[in-house]
Amino acid sequence: MDQILALFADPAVWAALVTLIVMEVVLGIDNLIFISILTNKLPEAQRARARAIGIGGALVMRILLLFTLSWIVALKEPVITLMDKGFSWRDIILIVGGLFLVYKATKEINHATETHVKDGELETHEKPPVTSNIAAAIAQILLLDLVFSIDSILTAVGMTDHLPIMVIAVMFAVFVMFVASGPIANFIAKHPSIVMLALGFLLMIGMVLIAEGFGAHIEKGYIYAAMGFSAFVEFLQMFRRKKSGTAH
Repeated sequence: MDQILALFADPAVWAALVTLIVMEVVLGIDNLIFISILTNKLPEAQRARARAIGIGGALVMRILLLFTLSWIVALKEPVITLMDKGFSWRDIILIVGGLFLVYKATKEINHATETHVKDGELETHEKPPVTSNIAAAIAQILLLDLVFSIDSILTAVGMTDHLPIMVIAVMFAVFVMFVASGPIANFIAKHPSIVMLALGFLLMIGMVLIAEGFGAHIEKGYIYAAMGFSAFVEFLQMFRRKKSGTAH
């Protein structure tokens, strides 16, 4: 206890904590978008439960990974070599997770844009189909929780050596995810154009994960700046449509 009190008496530790909390909250956006889109396909009565389980799973995974830091660091050591390129378990997990995200985002975009003819008129599907398979949705959420958790914890390890700081930052970030999950999911569900934008984000994030798995370093600040600007433009479009009285 005295060690923890002495630790927090250092101003540099507080600076590291605040910085890490911000980083963890930002990194949690990807996870939250995926959870929101996936749970919105469930019956309304099951959505809150699925979000709670998904975010709870993210917290458990992050905490468990924090207490196995030596194993986490070892994930960056090459385990296989293909065409003179070494791949670690971290690389493999990022590539598999990225491919899964690309697959899911592409599938949802295809459904949202596909058309069919009914009574001689062309129709489009703007809303995702409702599925009652909550177990499958939770399984997919937990799979991506693992990918995002490893990325999150490796970021924490790179920013501080103090385990209590990492635990506090991760718990705060997951708490923010839990509080924001409902409003964000409801907002996405009510605005079809936001759904398409969110799917585009997931597609981009999937490609970034694959690129990082193959060793290409992409500064995440550029990614989040692009996402923020795209969201800002879409909000301007929504405001214009609202002022003109047109539909979403």
